[in-house]
Order: sequence, then C-alpha cells, then structure tokens
Amino acid sequence: MKEPVITKMIPVVTAILGVVLVYTWLSADAAVDFKERIPGTDDSPQALIENADVTKLKGTLTKFDGVPADLPGTWPRFRGPNFDAVYTEDAALSRTLPPEGPKVLWSVDVGEGFAGPAVLNGRVYILDYDQQNQADVVRCMSLEDGRDIWQYSYPVKVKRWHGMSRTVPAVTNEHIVTIGPKCHVTCLDSTTGEFRWMFDLAAEFKSKVPQWYTAQCPLIDNGRAIIAPAGEDVLMMAIDCRTGEIIWQTPNPDGWVMTHSSIVPMEYNSKRFYIYCGGSQTRGGVVGVSAEDGSVLWKTDEWKVLINVPMPLVIEPDRIFLTAGYGQVDYGCTMLRLSQANGEITVEQEFVHPTEIFGSIQQTPIYYDGYIYGIRPDKKLVCLDLNGQIVWTSPDTHLFGSRGFGPYTIAGGIIYVLDDEGLMTLVEATPNGYVQLDEAQVMENGNEAWGPMAFASGRLIVRDLTRMLCVNITGQ
Repeated sequence: MKEPVITKMIPVVTAILGVVLVYTWLSADAAVDFKERIPGTDDSPQALIENADVTKLKGTLTKFDGVPADLPGTWPRFRGPNFDAVYTEDAALSRTLPPEGPKVLWSVDVGEGFAGPAVLNGRVYILDYDQQNQADVVRCMSLEDGRDIWQYSYPVKVKRWHGMSRTVPAVTNEHIVTIGPKCHVTCLDSTTGEFRWMFDLAAEFKSKVPQWYTAQCPLIDNGRAIIAPAGEDVLMMAIDCRTGEIIWQTPNPDGWVMTHSSIVPMEYNSKRFYIYCGGSQTRGGVVGVSAEDGSVLWKTDEWKVLINVPMPLVIEPDRIFLTAGYGQVDYGCTMLRLSQANGEITVEQEFVHPTEIFGSIQQTPIYYDGYIYGIRPDKKLVCLDLNGQIVWTSPDTHLFGSRGFGPYTIAGGIIYVLDDEGLMTLVEATPNGYVQLDEAQVMENGNEAWGPMAFASGRLIVRDLTRMLCVNITGQ
C-alpha cells in the first residue's frame, strides 16, 4: 500500500518550518547573528557570543530643530577635560543654593539608565536607549535649551537589567565615540551625526558583556579611540577615528575579561600609557599599555577584585590609586607606585586598606590639592591623605542617599555631592575637616541619580534613572 502524499510531505514541511524558526530566532537580536547562551543565564547580559558572523548594524540619522548654544565651556568625556572630575572653568560659582534649589534651565526625558553627558561647542551629547524601539540612540542636544539637534540610532535589544545605558561619550571637534550596553563601539561626526564606523566587540572580539551591561567609557586620545575589548585575544586596541582602522592591538594572554572600569592615560618618565583594570572571578589585575604601539609596559595582579567599577586615579607623578566596593571587604583601596630601572617599569603596592577605611562602589574618587575625596560604601564622605590615612569623615547625621551611589565633582574648591534622591550637598574641598556649605533638592522625586555630572558655562547637568536636567550654579 502506497504511503499517502501528505505523509511524505511531513518531513519536508517540518524541515522548512525549522529553517524559518531558526532564521527568526537568529534575526531577533540585530546585534549579532548567533548567540550561544550559558545555561541558566538566558536573561543575563553576561552570555558569551560565539562564532558570530558579524553584521554591521544599519543606523538611522534624524535631524531636529535644536541649535548649538553660543556658550563656552567643555566637558568632553567621562570626568571632564583632565579625567579628574574637577571643573576649572573661570565661572562665578555660588557657594550656596537657593532653598528651592538652583534654577532649572531645561529638563528632558531619557531612557532608563545612568549614562552621563559630555559637552562640547555648545552641544550636549548622551548615549541613550529607546526602549520602545529597542535601539541605542546617540543624542546631540543644545546646551541652551536641551532641544535635540540630531539623533543617531541603531537597533539592539537590551532587556531591563537595572537600567540600560551606562557610559559617557568621548567627543572632539571631529568625532564622537560611544560604547553601548552590549559593547557596540560607534564613531560619528560630532557636528553632523554622520556615521563613520562601528565595532561589535562581543561578536568581533569575543568580549564578554559585563554584568549590568557595559560601563566602560570610551577614550579619544590623539585622534585615536582607545578601547579595551578584553576579549579572547585582544585586551586593548587603538582605532583611527578618521578611518576606523585598527592601529594596534594588545594581546590578552591572561584571559582578562571586561570590567566596568574605564581607561585613563598617564605619563611617567616621558612614556605615555593607558591604565586599565581587567579581571575575572579567578584572576585579573592592572596594566599599563603603551600609547605608541600597544605593548605592555607594566602589569600587576596585586589588585584582584570581583567587580571593578571606579576608574584608576592617577596621582602624579608616579602613583595610582585604586578603589572597589561591591562585595569587597579586604580590598577597598590600594596605592601603586611606579619605578623604573634599566628601561623597565615596575610596580610596587604601597598599601591596601579594607572598605571600612575606604572603598567606593560606583563613583571614582577625586584627587585635589594633595588629598583624595570620595564616598565609602557606608555613605560617608571621606578625605584621605596620600598614605591612605583618614583625615576626616562626614558626620553620622549626614547620609548621602539611601545607598550612596550618587556622583560628586569638585568645582571652585567645592565638592558637589548628589545623592540617590537628587539632594545636592555643597562641601568644602579642604583637609581642615568636614565643612558643609549648603544643601538643596535639585531633582524633585529623584530616583537613582547615579549618572556622572557634567559642568560647562556655569551650568551643571545631572540625571536620574529617567530624567536629565541642566541647572544654573552661578551666583544667580
């Protein structure tokens, strides 16, 4: 008896449906063509991307009616022009705050996250996330009124993992470089928003997307984008911003993975290098990579922390201060000292203190006039000397928010501290004890106001989980 035709067709139809389903699955995330997820982490951004056939994402540039402000001032990257979170522009800043808070010049809605702004040539840049359209969005806005000038977006699915965006762009007169939550490095024309190039670090370099998504802020130095993929083979690389060509790559023989920490440049004995904290659950450390050719000038595994967020703090001419806070007890902070003999740079660990002395959960401490200022996990503002000894702490009566994750910056000799709920406190940046000048609510009903601040033209830009606003901090 002959087999019915419909029975013969079942395997064929099943195969076709299988192909369609596989294609649909592979096309679901525009960032990559194939993603192998670690069992038990399907909803986690930590999944490794294996054997990806890389496809550059097609972005969309949209122009708006915003106009660049005719205002001076620049904050072109994470922690400002000098990587130190110190505002040095000549502006008549007020040492007090109005009871109702400083005047709000403009306010805009932003996607969930903690990405801070950069400012250049009267423009404010931020890497946002459009949850409705599932896309990273590079936004260029007017410093005058916050109106969008242009937006460049590209599709990438990002699930809510305690916020999405986290990084601050790096901007020059020619280029803006961003790193998205899932490790997409994008370069655009900073004036027009026109696309220049993109790298998908997870797909192209086998980078592991960190827990809570990418927080590494990009660096532009001498016309080159300096990025740490911390992938299978490449620890760090330099990219020509004009062409997208990779100029050099640093090997990764130790298998370090990407942390939440950002790269900072340093010069020592006429050698310029980039400092980066890499790591994993079992190993990691700190490295100094030559700006000239990407070679490793020095490396140490003395600093091993599970979750490294703050950026290394350069204490010139030869010291580096490192901090941590998430789940750390014994390794709250350390000071490294560089020395050179026979042309080789060596590293010595001067001290290590537990978090009860000093540690930092999210924000990078500030080195100012010979002292280090920062907020510990117990929410106390602390002043340290360069030997790691406590000079003073804020009183027990003053708590900087429910969890103390908010940013702080020094301007005009004043520490501007923003707590989680948007309360601004002004404190003297002095070793002569805790001197509080004033405090006022800057963000009404603030919610997780953790994004790094930006200063320009006597204006301060802050954000919480879903809003960004610009306030006047002059004599008003």
